[in-house]
Parts: sequence; structure tokens; C-alpha cells
Amino acid sequence: MRAIEHGLKFGEHGLPLMGSGDWNDGMNLVGKEGRGESVWLAFFLYDVLRQFAEIARGRGDASFAERCLARAKKLQENIEKNAWDGQWYRRAYFDNGEPLGSKTNLECQIDSLPQSWSVISGAGDPQRSRQAMNAVDQRLIRRESKLIQLFDPPFDKSPLNPGYIKGYIPGVRENGGQYTHGAIWTAMAFALMGENERAWELFALLNPMQHAATAEQIATYKVEPYVIAADVYAVAPNIGRGGWTWYTGSAGWMYRFLTETLLGVHLEGNRLRITPRFPAGWTSYKVHYRHRQTVYHITINRLSADGTGELSLDGQTLAEETIPLTDDHIEHFVELRAR
Repeated sequence: MRAIEHGLKFGEHGLPLMGSGDWNDGMNLVGKEGRGESVWLAFFLYDVLRQFAEIARGRGDASFAERCLARAKKLQENIEKNAWDGQWYRRAYFDNGEPLGSKTNLECQIDSLPQSWSVISGAGDPQRSRQAMNAVDQRLIRRESKLIQLFDPPFDKSPLNPGYIKGYIPGVRENGGQYTHGAIWTAMAFALMGENERAWELFALLNPMQHAATAEQIATYKVEPYVIAADVYAVAPNIGRGGWTWYTGSAGWMYRFLTETLLGVHLEGNRLRITPRFPAGWTSYKVHYRHRQTVYHITINRLSADGTGELSLDGQTLAEETIPLTDDHIEHFVELRAR
């Protein structure tokens, strides 16, 4: 609660103050004087407030829950009023009120973070979020190079000075390269919009194994194909070269994207919920889930268009939509028929 209270500091557009950086610590000069605002942080804070309201309500603190929801509602209004750029959401405002991540900028005209988080948080207007994500697809997803840029164009010669991010070569790391942590959010947002095929396509694009299938690809990628790289270069002559590997931030989100968003495995207390997103060509898949010392073998089958969904545990149909988990050291078998 103290952290949330401390974070409820807003600028002239009603958006959270950015200070010396938000998720992108390389943008450490955007709000150095204490007036700059972050659009991405507005979406993130909205999500935090909505989720924490449920925690507060569960602890019997209805007043703080209501305060969280009221603040989230006002934040959502300010985002739509002050952060929309016409085709996508802006990234931030500098201390002097100049926008960042706008078509009016010479560099960093579009940043993927506010677009993906407009979907992930649920705060974005659905029509605007779809338009913004389509702009991400057109401007930032480079299929021929198997990478997703964080933003474009990179910082280089314009008078904009967002911080030490400008010290990176254009197209490297956060400065317009692929920063995988953010790229995974892009793929996740498409999945949450119901764009399952595009989400699976982007998963394959981000999968490091797909960057080292041939000797030619290995010579380009140059890093381990069995771990996630924090970044992939987007500048010639090193387009497609992996940077810093063994990066836990990207690995953790990649794991969540695959298991929770795509395969649909969600742990809810002592129950398991399965919400699959099938890729084209898959009719079924299996998940072997270990609950403490007990293994649940889960088979998910794709239903035909006119089929009826059904969930069963050890041959018995379940009336609920979730699987109860018991640590009885006995193997259990689950079958789900879903679209």
C-alpha cells in the first residue's frame, strides 16, 4: 500500500511522473526535473491498481479497494484524453511538455510498450488498441530479420535527449534494436486480442532455436540458441546478431507467454484453469503438470466448431471449469475438449 501511495504522483496531463526512468531506465532524462510523465507507466499503474483492489477487498479493506478503482478509472480517462497520438499511444512527455513516441518526433515516433500494455492492462480503448497494434506490426515487426524492434526510428541525430539510451549505436539494445523483454509483451498483446495465429508466429520469430537452424543462421546470431537473449541487433552489418544472453527478465516472460498465454495453463490457488490458444495445424497437445509430488497428465483436444466443451478428471466429468489439485502422490489424468 505504501508503494502504491508513493507512486500516485502525476503531471499536468494526469499521467504518472517518470522521474529518472520507468521500465526503460535508459530514458533517464525524460523526467529529470520532476515534471516528465510516462504513458507506459500509466498503463502499468492502471493494471496494478485494478489487481491490488482485489487484494485489498480480500483483506477486508474496502475503502482502499475503492480508492484504487477510482484512481484507475481517472487514469484511464487521462490516457485516452492526453496520450493518444492519432494512430498509436505516445510513450511519454518530457519535463517541458514535449511528447515522445509521437509522429511529430523525428526519432522514436512509435514505441511498442504503450501499445502492448494498452492491451495487457485492459485500459486502452479496444478500437484504438487494435489500430495501435496494427501500427506495431507494420512499423516494428521485421519478419525478414526475425526481430521486433522496441521503437523506431532509433535515437541518433535529432535534438531529443531522453538519456543514456542515446549512447547506444542506433539499432542496438534499447535504442531501436529488439529488446526481447518488450518484444514478448508485443506477442502477448496480440494473443490477448484474439490474434492467435499472429501470436504463435511471433513466438516462433522470438524462439532462439529458430535463429540457429542452419550454419548461416548461426554465423549471424553468434550466441547460444538454447537461452533467451536480452537483445538482438537491428543495424547492418549485424542485423539479427544476439547480444546479452542468459537474461532472466526475458526468459521469465517467455516462459509465462508460452505456458500461460499460449498453452493456457493458469494456477489459481489449489486449482488449475486451462484456456488454450491453438496454433494452426494442432488438434491436441499434452501438459504434464506436477503439483508438489503429484503429477497431472493433461490432454487438451481441439473441438470442432459445433462441438461441446468438456473437462474430466480421471474419467469423471467436472462441473467446474477448473481442475482441483491434491497432493496425494497418485497420477491423475485430465482431458479437456476446447475450441
